[in-house]
Amino acid sequence: MKNLFLACLLLFAITTQAHTDPGNDADKTGTISGKVLDAKLKQPIPYVNVIIKNTAGEILTGGITLEDGTFEIDKVAEGNIKLSIQYIGYKTITKDITIGKGNYKVNIGDIHLEEEAEGLDAVTVLAETSTIQQKVDRKVITIGKDLAATGSASELMVGIPSVSVDAQTGDISLRGNQNVRVMVDGKLSNIPTAQLLKQIPSTAIKSIELITNPSAKYNPEGMSGIINIVLHKNTMIGFNGNLSLGLSHEKEAKFNSALNMNYRNGKLNLYGSYSNNISKNRNRGNVERPENNSEQFFKFLDKRQSHLYKLGLDFYLDDKNTMSFFTTQNTSNSSTEGETEALFYSNPSFDQNQIFLAESDNMSSQYNFNYVHDFLEDGHNIELEVDYNTFEDDTPADFKFLLGSNEDYKDFNNTDRKSTTVNLDYVNPLSETTKLELGLQARLFNSDIAYSSTGQTLNAQGVLRPTPNNDFDYTRDIYSAYATFSKKLDKWTYQIGLRTENVKEDALALSSEAASTEAFKNDYFEFYPSAFITYSPSEKNSYQFSYSRRVDRPGIGQVNPIKEWSTPLISSFGNIDLRPQFTNSVEANYTRTLNNRKGSVTGGVFYRIISDEINRALFIDRTDVNSGRIILTHDNFDDTSAYGIELSSNYRPTKWWSINGSFDLYSQTQKGIAETLTAPIETATIDDIETNIDEVDNVAWNFRMFNNFKVSNTLSFTAFGFYRGKNKTLQFDMKPMYFINLGSRVSFAKGKGSFSLNFNDVLNTMKFAFEGTKPFVQNGQFNWESHTVQASLSYRFGGGKYRAKSRKNRDDNTKSGGGGFL
Repeated sequence: MKNLFLACLLLFAITTQAHTDPGNDADKTGTISGKVLDAKLKQPIPYVNVIIKNTAGEILTGGITLEDGTFEIDKVAEGNIKLSIQYIGYKTITKDITIGKGNYKVNIGDIHLEEEAEGLDAVTVLAETSTIQQKVDRKVITIGKDLAATGSASELMVGIPSVSVDAQTGDISLRGNQNVRVMVDGKLSNIPTAQLLKQIPSTAIKSIELITNPSAKYNPEGMSGIINIVLHKNTMIGFNGNLSLGLSHEKEAKFNSALNMNYRNGKLNLYGSYSNNISKNRNRGNVERPENNSEQFFKFLDKRQSHLYKLGLDFYLDDKNTMSFFTTQNTSNSSTEGETEALFYSNPSFDQNQIFLAESDNMSSQYNFNYVHDFLEDGHNIELEVDYNTFEDDTPADFKFLLGSNEDYKDFNNTDRKSTTVNLDYVNPLSETTKLELGLQARLFNSDIAYSSTGQTLNAQGVLRPTPNNDFDYTRDIYSAYATFSKKLDKWTYQIGLRTENVKEDALALSSEAASTEAFKNDYFEFYPSAFITYSPSEKNSYQFSYSRRVDRPGIGQVNPIKEWSTPLISSFGNIDLRPQFTNSVEANYTRTLNNRKGSVTGGVFYRIISDEINRALFIDRTDVNSGRIILTHDNFDDTSAYGIELSSNYRPTKWWSINGSFDLYSQTQKGIAETLTAPIETATIDDIETNIDEVDNVAWNFRMFNNFKVSNTLSFTAFGFYRGKNKTLQFDMKPMYFINLGSRVSFAKGKGSFSLNFNDVLNTMKFAFEGTKPFVQNGQFNWESHTVQASLSYRFGGGKYRAKSRKNRDDNTKSGGGGFL
């Protein structure tokens, strides 16, 4: 950490010294002054950039306007110059001026800036329809009124190409893989992803970025890439905000709301927000095993109350330096009341009926500091960011048995996580066609999980004894550096990059039984190169090719040897010896803009080679072979591969009808351990267990289509259809799934307010159905509340005449600040 800090200071000192204004050696200099006004309101605009260049386009000097819109720039070298007046949201004005004999003091008078066509409040007004745009290193889905009407971020994600959301758990996957990193405005959070997505209202989301082949500038975690949620920013002077409410119901009520407020005046920008999710959800399912003529029935009632607060401040020291701070605080209380009934029709004496109550009380805190220094050249800056996260969770669980020989017991789980991230990023546009980016990063992470139980367990000899207490302490520190270089050559653009990381891992699993104590250490260097090439022969055609190397480090749940969860016939444990898996990924895309700008079509292919693949390992419980109990864990396997194709389009056949559609198909060879019995389960012994390395070639596909029908300027209707084809895993063959959603939206108060009413899963077809043969023949299905009626209301209030100076965006809108929702 000390070496990193010294390196950061050295880089800052070098870049600052290298770009210090050397002074003006001219014998005679002049002064330029003036005043900048809004063309419509005829009122002064503060903090406008005034830039002076020579005839070759090189920046000589500059400044900003004061509160009254005036500016005065002295020590301007004698000769011909170009004066450029630039401000966010307004058209740039350029004037030619000569400093010389008889004209050393130039007052250009009043300069009237005109707004860009998008208007002042474009940051808060949603587009009519969503659009899909393929960029060099990401696919950007701009959220319009059609998708935003669906409620929370979790519900909105269902309509995003290549993205899948597990309706029961809320887990998210990209291109059929759950090894994906989810960020909000370029920042990771300690809040569990499923919990976070349910708290963000869809109306707060500006766009979704699918970064399927990230460059070396990004952290390399996530085999399938990064999903970045970009929220609306409010940078207008004055007080303004937005209120949104949502309510849905099938069997139980689900409510969410959000309040976002911002006040900007002079050099200060103060913002705050609050959002919540209060809901009840009923789930049910069954699993049938013909071999022992048994069936399990599941009933769950999930209750959730979560509250998210954010408070932040941006301080504009001057036109070149910005300092920011924000904190988010999240509290969540949830519980799951469940009943699991296992019926053995051939031998009812084996029947079991378990009821349980699992509660979770967690709190997470985030503290973020950011400092940006802009050099004289546009886009030339250095940025320091420090981010500190904490997460604490208590999850007691009470298990009671109404049938069977098992005794009631209670489990106690406590989780304490801390993470610190320090970034130093430097961007230098070496010319109009080239750019260099450098960065250093330190990520320090620690997790401590404690588990105890009042119950009893069987040891390897089948003898009951009190469940031992366990504590799992895991530390991972990552130190990294990256460099990327990009250049534009006529119709070609390329970017190359390299990231290097040193990873130190230290894990210790302590048990009250000394023989069960485990330890693990790992220390390794890795390199992650990336390359991007774009060719645009015309405005209508664009081709992209990219390559990157990535890593999937085992998650806490995958390496924690403490029992994660348990039902009468299934228990899940982690594997402390898991190694990371590495992925080399190539991707190619083609984008065609349709005639008359009616839309665009993007097609792409990708191929991934995966080494040391992490996948499920499924074992038969050796302490009680005849019970049919299964032990789930993870292990590393041989190299494998995956490939896929994607097609997405946004098209407007008429002025009143727009279509967003996507199709994706992917194939992956999965390997895992699966055990089977070679004798009937009633008489089987340990010697009858057969262990195999199982392999399955899975080909899966998804189709989505979103239709928006505009009846008038204030009324529109939507229809969304989704179909997922048959899917295979190591344990199951999952049956097809499909649904249709219908909705309507009306705006009022001159577009400041909107009301939406939606009917989801109209045909009530949503369910997770499966059948499998390993380790036992089984089939079943799970259902949840998808057949819902949903109403949402959104209203923006306040006003403001000018945009404030925006903080410098890091990672091309991936690191951003200012008045946002999160």
